[in-house]
Amino acid sequence: MNPANFDFHCHSSVSDGLLPPAELVRRAASNGVTWLALTDHDDLSGLGEAAAAAQEAGIDFSGGVEISIEWQGIPIHVVGLGIKGDCPQLQAGLQTIRNGRVERARRMEASLAAAGIEGCFDGAMRYAENPSLISRAHFARYMVEIGIAQDTCTIFHHYLTPGKPGYVDHRWATLEESVGWILAAGGVAVVAHPGRYRFANGGQRAFLSEFKELGGQGIEVVCGCHGNDNVQHFARLVRHFGLYASRGSDFHGPEESYIDLGKLAALPEDLKPVWRLMA
Repeated sequence: MNPANFDFHCHSSVSDGLLPPAELVRRAASNGVTWLALTDHDDLSGLGEAAAAAQEAGIDFSGGVEISIEWQGIPIHVVGLGIKGDCPQLQAGLQTIRNGRVERARRMEASLAAAGIEGCFDGAMRYAENPSLISRAHFARYMVEIGIAQDTCTIFHHYLTPGKPGYVDHRWATLEESVGWILAAGGVAVVAHPGRYRFANGGQRAFLSEFKELGGQGIEVVCGCHGNDNVQHFARLVRHFGLYASRGSDFHGPEESYIDLGKLAALPEDLKPVWRLMA
């Protein structure tokens, strides 16, 4: 395997991305990605199509997933890399998460309606290829469509993050459950885009300590939403905890992402890249 340009975090239309799995892979290959992991939210159904497209395109491919969890009241995402998609424990765990998404979406609809924005559930459902995976991104796309704001980033900032009108609390998986499912599937657990989480004093290190103790092995150091300060901060934490460093664009679509597939900066040279655990 050639790890020179790996992207271990992206989404297809199976969850909340805009491109079908095969098209996503072809875009990655044309952008110079040499090793891709598809990490749709809480679902594995795009992996077969993506793997076949990667073989055709001549790039390396790893199965992945991004699992929605909650830790001490904070919504966090954990990526599983190099997973076996036929693992019953992982499949059952992801099903429990999907079962709660429609109910959460109904509560989001009610909250937005109370703020004067009507019809969001049906509108969001039109953007969801799989209704059981309806997400905030689908709500954001509908709200852009009806003119609430010009782009989905603005919608998230003003309506769909904690404390805003369209955000509702939800019971996701626990950290222990998510890491356990990933390990059962033969995968590597990685903290996704850690710069997005708002921990109280000391909370970040407490979380990473528990993550490592449970068997987690990596942190996304370079990702689409991380500036240089974030990269340096999480590089220090990788060194401190003896973890591996990952790199992923969190690509959702050409007009919705911080950065395109294959266009990320390199990892700091002294860090251990997570692909070493998957080669």
